[in-house]
Amino acid sequence: MSHIRQLSVILVSICVFCVACSEAGKENAAGDASTGLAQLEQEEPAEIPAAGETAQKAHPGEAPYQAYCASCHDQVMYKAPSRFFVSMMGAQNILNSMNDGMMSEQASELSAQDRRAVAEYLAGHSIDDLAESKQVPLCDATHGFDFSKPPISTGWGVDPGNSRFQSRQAAGLDASEVPDLEVKWAFAYPNAFKARSEPVSGGGAIYFGSQDGTVRALDAKTGCLRWEFHASAEVRTAIVISPWSADNADADPTLYFGDLLARAYAISARTGELRWVSRVDDHRDATITGTPTLVGNRLFVPVSSLEVVAALDPAYSCCTFRGSLVALDAGTGEQIWKSYSIDDEPADAGKTSAGTTILAPSGAPIWNSPAADLKRGRVYAGTGENYSSPADGNSDAIIAFDMETGAKLWVSQQTSGDAWNTGCLIEFTTDDANCPEENGPDYDFGASPILLTLADGRDIVVGGQKSGAVMAIDPDSGETLWKTQVGRGGVQGGVHFGMAAQGSRIYVPINDMAYPEDITRYKFKTPAKPGLYALNAESGEFLWSSPAPDVCADMPDCDPGISHAITAIPGAVIAGHMDGRLRIYSSESGDVLWELNSLQDFDTVSGAKAHGGSFSGPGAIVADGMIYVNSGYGIYNHMAGNLLLAIGPKEQGN
Repeated sequence: MSHIRQLSVILVSICVFCVACSEAGKENAAGDASTGLAQLEQEEPAEIPAAGETAQKAHPGEAPYQAYCASCHDQVMYKAPSRFFVSMMGAQNILNSMNDGMMSEQASELSAQDRRAVAEYLAGHSIDDLAESKQVPLCDATHGFDFSKPPISTGWGVDPGNSRFQSRQAAGLDASEVPDLEVKWAFAYPNAFKARSEPVSGGGAIYFGSQDGTVRALDAKTGCLRWEFHASAEVRTAIVISPWSADNADADPTLYFGDLLARAYAISARTGELRWVSRVDDHRDATITGTPTLVGNRLFVPVSSLEVVAALDPAYSCCTFRGSLVALDAGTGEQIWKSYSIDDEPADAGKTSAGTTILAPSGAPIWNSPAADLKRGRVYAGTGENYSSPADGNSDAIIAFDMETGAKLWVSQQTSGDAWNTGCLIEFTTDDANCPEENGPDYDFGASPILLTLADGRDIVVGGQKSGAVMAIDPDSGETLWKTQVGRGGVQGGVHFGMAAQGSRIYVPINDMAYPEDITRYKFKTPAKPGLYALNAESGEFLWSSPAPDVCADMPDCDPGISHAITAIPGAVIAGHMDGRLRIYSSESGDVLWELNSLQDFDTVSGAKAHGGSFSGPGAIVADGMIYVNSGYGIYNHMAGNLLLAIGPKEQGN
């Protein structure tokens, strides 16, 4: 995929939350609209019509969009998601929202034909172009909800501290069985090129979301379908499951997750029935990328945004979003508190070279899943960069929040002066007026913090950053205890989605993607260091290093690095690479124990073919002796794929 195609996936978005906007649209049908970019597998951008051909080649959805939607979604309008969010939903979801969803009232005066045309115009593809999905066979009565199998983890980080380590008892697997692993079954995500929702296990099923917003429950051993639930937009977070006792035959646990529209959901794990849905932020570009964290009857939801992309337009006044952590009542979805990563609302901070008002401080989104400290009554979350200049003291930081009140207890900033947005990407703009004076380096905390107890009983909070640095922080004071430079870092460098920890060891995946310097403007002084590393948790010293092999040759969008969130089991670390290989390493030496190339076609439980791609984002989970892992991440110059694999030991005698 070209860089234009890669950025197109994030430069489009959501026409589904404009309350009372249709009347304004009819009164303001004129007005310019930015060009929607295609989301799906378009090989080239749409052809630009020659002079005099505009009327002839105008899309049939353009006129009704301008009349009924543009005044809200092409302008900065409270609660109205920006237009570049729209095509990330896909044509079918947009149409559903107008037919019987959130936009049904606003679209009521449009004919069925016009509603479909608007959906296809915004999404950049025809609904007819979507392949008819082959159905996964339904489970019979013997493969229903099994109350005797409570979850071995609640969500993203396995345990409240986000260690991403699963014991032999919990996982049912250790290093001794790794050499005999094989693919047991596979699932094909329909009409998808990325698989970003980490599964969770419980009740004898695995639960996971998808690019089109469908959440599924599949039988963990056979892959048959128990039920489906349809959210309004893409679900990229992991699924969180509430615990129960194995002797509770009446257990009716709840699943929690977030979607692209910054909506948090609660549904039944038994049936998929909706229990509640709650929008956690009204900003037009707000979204949920980090997995919520469940502690008792509270659900802690991290809020991020894609407003960083809107700043590509030099006429856009950047920026108004502030990251936040929201505490919801897990039973009702009602908000208990909301705490912003940046205390002050953005204010006028001057003008850009294009004469546009700068609003600051802004940004510091929370991309990751918070770690819970039950002993101290705190949650820890990492923030990203500021979106506008001047940068403040809350970006690229680990922040401690009080569980009861949301009060910020300390802020441990690890990179100061980091303000960045897509206006700084040379390839996509000839006018970088919105690029902040600091111009990066964009060193987010994309990976979740880890709360770890050392052998002497001391606790530390461990952070891994896109800078390539890993650090230990005192949970009581926020003081940095040690800091180790593991990777080179970069816009797609360093630690991306998640480390793992076991006892006194921290396992660190490094991506350090070879992103073209002419795009980011950075001239690296040190070589990339993609691979897997182990550190001593007490000192930060290296225990071993396992540089990633480079098998990419001339393969497009292939890279040797590890962007994947890794998972540890006794004696082994599971790490998916950007090159499409799933590798399992010895936790003692860093040697590769087992490897699978996912860049091939797999037969799946629906009868469709699925193909793997880059491993990035969600990591593997291990339950009852099986590994479940996604392959495919067709954005940001990564290889597309639509595959979920179920992997387990070979049967005796095979």
